[in-house]
Amino acid sequence: MRGKINSYFELDKLNTTVRREILAGFTTFISMAYILFVNPSVLGASGMDEGAVFTATALASALGCILMGVLARYPIATAPALGINAFFAYSVCIGMGIRWETALAGVFVASLIFIVITIFKLREMIIDAIPADLKYAISGGIGLFIAFLGLSEGGIIVANKSTLVGLGSMSVGTTWLTVFGLIVTAILLVRRVPGGIFIGMVATTLLGLVTGLIQAPTQIISAAPSLKPTFLVALKHVKDINTLQLWVVVLTFLLVTFFDTAGTLVGLANQAGFMKDNKMPRVGKALASDSTAMLAGSLFGTSPVGAYVESSAGIAVGGRSGLTAITTSVFFIFGLFFSPLLSVVTSQVTAPALIVVGVLMAQSLRQIKWEQLEIAIPSFLILIGMPLTYSISDGIALGFIFYPITMIAAKRGKEVSPIMYGLFFVFIGFMWILNVK
Repeated sequence: MRGKINSYFELDKLNTTVRREILAGFTTFISMAYILFVNPSVLGASGMDEGAVFTATALASALGCILMGVLARYPIATAPALGINAFFAYSVCIGMGIRWETALAGVFVASLIFIVITIFKLREMIIDAIPADLKYAISGGIGLFIAFLGLSEGGIIVANKSTLVGLGSMSVGTTWLTVFGLIVTAILLVRRVPGGIFIGMVATTLLGLVTGLIQAPTQIISAAPSLKPTFLVALKHVKDINTLQLWVVVLTFLLVTFFDTAGTLVGLANQAGFMKDNKMPRVGKALASDSTAMLAGSLFGTSPVGAYVESSAGIAVGGRSGLTAITTSVFFIFGLFFSPLLSVVTSQVTAPALIVVGVLMAQSLRQIKWEQLEIAIPSFLILIGMPLTYSISDGIALGFIFYPITMIAAKRGKEVSPIMYGLFFVFIGFMWILNVK
């Protein structure tokens, strides 16, 4: 069995081991386990049953991870995406007054379109058409984004009315817990201790439990909540998508998930060293995996599923094959029954991991041709746009809009592919749909 696993996942070729892949999968799961609790809370605002959403989140995540691991053989995990779930609940359901059943049907329709364009390799063509410099910028931008996310969740950076953001209070115990975790993780990584990120997370958890900053769970095992309130509801309400407003919602689900996932896949592939000649091997299978998970997720009862940037934590500890994603899938299934135990994995535990992984991903920025302003400007807009707009897709939009403009200004317009020109107009329309009242 070990020989078959080694052969199928090419562990020797990737210079990894079964033990390292399992540790990487667990590290990825720990880094993104928060979605099991955050997603029900966010979607619950729309009127959805939180228990059913919890179960739907775990099942959709597990399915996406196992597809990504078995078919695409990448160490990339999937789950309902942050940001688009807030759009689902607060913009579509609360802001537009659309019932959650209809919004869920919109996710289902968007996922069907996803599968069609994946079959015809349109998504693959778009990813391959993105210039190498912009791919490096996407990778680095995601690094800044998740580092900013970690600094914010850990309380080191907070909202500030005067300056938008500012330094958090050093009188808060949980903030110091994040600082402790960051120091420990940084030292371990600098000393090149294997599994340094994971060890740092364990140390932070133990300190939190000892000091009372993290509450010990009152029980370990509990039954998974029923899926009945949301199961197949999307299918029953497809007929409700009969207005221009609802089709705009479907288009938004499609575009945001498309470029969030594309950007994440490119960034993680760069981090893991998978990119070859500016192309991501087996990208078609990776895209098929995430679009299938999105379809299944809509039927289970959750917002769009996509590749997760937290996969970078598993990659950082050595995960290189699909075995990492499969391990993450197994832990999502276990998570259904050990939900009380997951409560000790607070944002202060995962924040240091996100921050240091951001450092690792930012290393791709050195490969951008910064001396060429026509390349540097759109690359910088992607880089800075992701954390400041709190959106991977918005950051990509800023860079992709400026890229043809600066290339034409540099008299290099012929070097821009037709697909990139097409994306210029797509993103202009995308920004207009989202922002013009």
